[in-house]
Amino acid sequence: MSGTSVDGLDIAICEFINNDNKWSFNIIEAVSYDYPSNIRRSLIGVSAESAVRIIEIENEFTIFAAKKVSELISKTNIKPQLIASHGHTVFHRPAENYTFQIGNGELLAKKTGIQVVCDFRRGDVALGGQGAPLVPIGDKLLFEENSACLNLGGFSNISFDDISGKRIAFDISPLNILLNKYARSMGKEYDEDGKIARSGKLNIDLMAELSDLKYYTQKYPKSLSIEWVKNFVEPLLSRYSSLSTCDMLCTLTNHMADIIATELSMHKDVLITGGGVYNKFLMSLIKEKTTCKIIIPDKTIIEFKEALIFAFLGILRLKNENNVLCSVTGAERDSCCGLISIP
Repeated sequence: MSGTSVDGLDIAICEFINNDNKWSFNIIEAVSYDYPSNIRRSLIGVSAESAVRIIEIENEFTIFAAKKVSELISKTNIKPQLIASHGHTVFHRPAENYTFQIGNGELLAKKTGIQVVCDFRRGDVALGGQGAPLVPIGDKLLFEENSACLNLGGFSNISFDDISGKRIAFDISPLNILLNKYARSMGKEYDEDGKIARSGKLNIDLMAELSDLKYYTQKYPKSLSIEWVKNFVEPLLSRYSSLSTCDMLCTLTNHMADIIATELSMHKDVLITGGGVYNKFLMSLIKEKTTCKIIIPDKTIIEFKEALIFAFLGILRLKNENNVLCSVTGAERDSCCGLISIP
């Protein structure tokens, strides 16, 4: 799993058990590998590159992934049945009928000697769906004891069952994709504990403009992308370029907490995972603004839930069972998505 915040490659070795159509899981080993500086720079700027350069970056990314998968397999002496690879998103424009994640499944399979399931999103887009979010089927089948599941990653997103039992999910707001960008301008990879944001001052005018972004009033199914941030958020933020980075991070963190807390207010409890859980300032603001019971799982689930669920999507693909829900993506129907590459 490689997310939009480009904070590393998550690899989890997972075991799934099905008893009487009820799934359970074990995460046997899980590691997050930092990207070498050259690959990280390439991934951050990949969407602006030429077609040939994107292919070169894809191969560099895939070879790095294959090396790290092989290292983990060697360390644990466990040879998996399959590798489920999300890849790294370059373009996500479902309204224009395409989404594109780099990660060469054929190369990964040949390098590791293990069959690969990848390219999970394009099948849903071909059916008129958003190609996102894909995690909700895992939330529904692996974390059914929770009223809702919230992930705090590059974007924040939520998943829950409605009154009829139909799974609903959507992206709530941009999150670390913006917070990390401003932290990097200060020479840091991220705003540790939200300390920089906490030290800043809230800009009321920017808060108001951010809250007026049309996406927040759109009905689901809906999803966010890097393109949306570039087209709608960054031009807005550029008008406040005179703000200090501390004040910008303070305002953005408060805004995101407001939008997230509004969504949580409709739920009894929520399981929260993703790197944003470690942002103490963000979490304190969310808790202040909602009465929803906040559940924080153990560190492995916090950091590797997405990798776990993409492994699960791969298992469902091999079983030819639906692994994408039209109720969350808006597609014509549920579908079984993912391309299989054999070593």
